[in-house]
Amino acid sequence: MKTEADFKDGQVLLIDKPLTWTSFQAVNKLRWAIRQAYKIKKIKVGHAGTLDPLATGLLIICTGKMTKQINTFQGQAKTYTGTITLGGTTPSYDLESEIDHSFPTDHITEDLIHETTKQFIGQIEQYPPVFSALKKDGKRLYNYARAGEDVKIDPRQIEISEFSITHIEGNDLQFKVQCSKGTYIRSLAHDFGKALNSGAHLSALRRTQIGDFKVEDALSPEEFIASLPSF
Repeated sequence: MKTEADFKDGQVLLIDKPLTWTSFQAVNKLRWAIRQAYKIKKIKVGHAGTLDPLATGLLIICTGKMTKQINTFQGQAKTYTGTITLGGTTPSYDLESEIDHSFPTDHITEDLIHETTKQFIGQIEQYPPVFSALKKDGKRLYNYARAGEDVKIDPRQIEISEFSITHIEGNDLQFKVQCSKGTYIRSLAHDFGKALNSGAHLSALRRTQIGDFKVEDALSPEEFIASLPSF
């Protein structure tokens, strides 16, 4: 069992973030549990890479002196699995918002789907979703979006080393992606729909790996809390 000194000296915690939780909520939950378990007034706790509330999977949470390594972990390649649904777009590019436009999909074949993934391999320019926490002129992009304000978003250079469709069932495409820091899988889903002369949105997402860290080695927040001294 870890001691108070262990957490202050620094720990790297692998957490499997539940659906609907924000990354901030996960950090707060663990910080509160550590403070309660060891009667600590203050301890540094932070995460190395945000996961959207509608995504699950690997969240690296650092404590104490290991928070200095957060930028290093954030810069490592990430692997995701999930589902892209063809035929409709949403303003947020995922299920956080409702479908705003529908598109035909009759022309889309399995061969076309697999061939189109090749357009997204390598270094590409990607526009982040307007429903994101990135800042523009000191204001979060999602604040512009929710206020119905137009805002110019600059593209960012990212790298995708793998983008494969692993299963097709109707308009639902299961995929695997390995990508660089700064990649928005929601934007990839949206852009993939456009490349197919249709529309698409992200309907499920799970982060399975960050660098050498894997989600199968992660604990749920409840499992982590259960590992602490009782309070």
